[in-house]
Order: sequence, then C-alpha cells, then structure tokens
Amino acid sequence: MFTGIVEEIGTVDSITHKKNLSVLTVKAAKVLKGTKAGDSIAVNGVCLTVVRLNKTSAVFDIMKETLEKTSLADLKNRDKVNLERALRVSDRLSGHFVSGHVDAVMPIHRILEKENYTEIQIGLQKSLAKYFVPKGSVCVDGISLTVGEVKEKYFSVYLIPFTKEVTTIGTKRKGDKVNIETDILAKYILNK
Repeated sequence: MFTGIVEEIGTVDSITHKKNLSVLTVKAAKVLKGTKAGDSIAVNGVCLTVVRLNKTSAVFDIMKETLEKTSLADLKNRDKVNLERALRVSDRLSGHFVSGHVDAVMPIHRILEKENYTEIQIGLQKSLAKYFVPKGSVCVDGISLTVGEVKEKYFSVYLIPFTKEVTTIGTKRKGDKVNIETDILAKYILNK
C-alpha cells in the first residue's frame, strides 16, 4: 500500500528484456534507505518487488502481465521515474490509499499552462468513468492528485509548482502515456 506522495525521482540505469520478463535497474538514494530485498517500491505508480539492491540502485523483475498493463514496457535507459516506498502503519497519510495496481494507461490530451497554473487533461476510459468525481482522488504515474473536471473523454488535474518540481509530471507532454490508478475506496463503494 502506498500514498501517492513521491519520495524521489530515480533514473533508469538499465532495462533488460527477456522472454515474459524484464529486469529493471533504477538508480536512487532516498528510497534505498531501510529497503531490503522483498520490499515493495512504487515505480511510476506500479508496485514492484525489490529483488536485489546495492548502495546506489534497486533491481526489479517485471512480469509479462505488468508490462502489458502499464507504461513500464516503454521505459528506456536514463528515463526518470517517480519512486515511493510502501506505507508503514506509523506513517502520515498525506495522499490517499494507493495499491500500486494500475487500472489503465492513458494519454495526455492537453496541457494548459499559465503563470502558477498547470492543468493536465488525461484520457478517460469509459469503463473507469464511474470512479472519477470532481474533488476525488486519482493516482497518475504514482502521484496522488485531486480530480478537477470530469468530461466524457477526459478528466483534469491541476498542479502546484512544487508537484511539477519534485515529480516527473512536470516533464510530460501531450500524447505521453501515464499510468492511472482510480481511487480504491471508490471501487469498493461502487462494487459492494
């Protein structure tokens, strides 16, 4: 379980594709502290298990299912990724409950920027629309954000300058694909 509060931006050191599996190595610093093999780290909002680590990087095996359902299959050397360690019971919950299980990969439709204002419009799958409400929560590439407008084909999120500085979302462009995880509480309420 995660909160969607990104702790650090890591850098892809290598990604090796094998049959039905990819091995991802990410350079990091903060998220490695206190981490051991077997722990979970959200990489762009995808819950992955650390299989090995050293002082400067963590290694993850990414199974075929994860590669097919997330944007991790598109990663290349030197790409930047959002990183968050799993939530501890004693931690503050600054974002919202995030499982790290991606519901969809959607494109960015439009980015509107003005002074101290950024709105990002992200594609909305019809099958997931019921989980989106204005002022609700959404996780975009591992970032806990508040839903703004909800339209038939897209939803909006609004960014403060801080979020653009400490996550990868400030580098995204129209057409880029992002991992979307809808609010887990909305899923339980609507599917009870």
